[in-house]
Parts: sequence; C-alpha cells; structure tokens
Amino acid sequence: MRKINHIGIPVTVSVPGEVYNEGMKVFLTDYTQSPNQIEFLRFDADSWMPKLIQQLAHIAYEVDDLDKELKDAKVLLPKTVVNEYLTIAFVEEEGIALELMQFSK
Repeated sequence: MRKINHIGIPVTVSVPGEVYNEGMKVFLTDYTQSPNQIEFLRFDADSWMPKLIQQLAHIAYEVDDLDKELKDAKVLLPKTVVNEYLTIAFVEEEGIALELMQFSK
C-alpha cells in the first residue's frame, strides 16, 4: 500500500533552506520542515537526473516492498540507497514521476 510522503517541485531559483546533493547535482529542501510536506528541487544544468524529474512535480510515496513496486514498472531511477534507513526509486506513471520510498523498520 502506498502512503503519500511529500510532493517534490522543481524550481529555477534558490529557495531558503536548500542544501546541495553533489551526487544528484541538485539543491533541495527538507520536506519534513515544510508544513505542507513540499520538497523544492533546483537542478544543475548538467544534472544526470531524468528530465521528467527535473521538469515536473513528483509525488513521493512510502511503500512496504520497493522490489514488488518496481516489478513491471517503468523505472526512471533504479533503487538507490539514501542512507541506512531509506532506499528510493523513481518510476513513471500517468506521465509523471513518482518517488517510491522504503524505510527500514
């Protein structure tokens, strides 16, 4: 079952509180600090992230079984370990990117 975690919105100007993720070549804000669970993302011109993620807002869902969610999915970004507690992936559904987040229990 999917549970909405946050909404990611690409921007082209600096946003207060953004931090740089060198690996993804993106500045982003901490959605847990947003009253509306919004994550703003500002990508470097040479970011390797898929254009769909860079150009359109995405919905992020918490999932129980990331591998099951990725089976037969149109994967934009394969499973990526963020830290010891979180693994993510991006898929395309209905023409937009969805971030799937599996937290360790």
